[in-house]
Amino acid sequence: MRHSILREGSVAGVLGATSVAAWFFIVDVVLRHPFRTPIELGRGFFTLFGQTTNGNTDLLVVIGYTVFHYLAFVAAGIVVAAIVHWAEQQPTVLAGAMILFVAFEVGFYALTSAFSDVPVFGALAWYDVAVGNLIAAITMGAYMWRAHPALKAELIYALEGKE
Repeated sequence: MRHSILREGSVAGVLGATSVAAWFFIVDVVLRHPFRTPIELGRGFFTLFGQTTNGNTDLLVVIGYTVFHYLAFVAAGIVVAAIVHWAEQQPTVLAGAMILFVAFEVGFYALTSAFSDVPVFGALAWYDVAVGNLIAAITMGAYMWRAHPALKAELIYALEGKE
């Protein structure tokens, strides 16, 4: 069966974005501040582009950030799908992709920790971000794993050199 990189990547990205959004919604509800995370991230996001959000309602900030959030995850999902498709032809790509993923995650957590002193981004704890990223990675990975059953054998080959 022929798989579409754009379709698979988009589905994986939407699943990842939704899982992270659900995680932060749960955290926000438990802390009795529903939508606090997308509001704070949205304000920070718009501030990066020189836009003030003082006059905007929280709803507009949440919608704007949510659009960015989903587009970023769809882009990441398309990259993941492209790597999986490439790995079908060249299984050793998976080992390199895993190393790149770990390096990216460590860098992302370091950046999150560094930004914790910035008032706009300080509302997020690095461990909340870590859990959210882990949930998204598992969700997206599980989707790709199910869409490509041969991935297990390819991963074993890539890591151990066995078929």
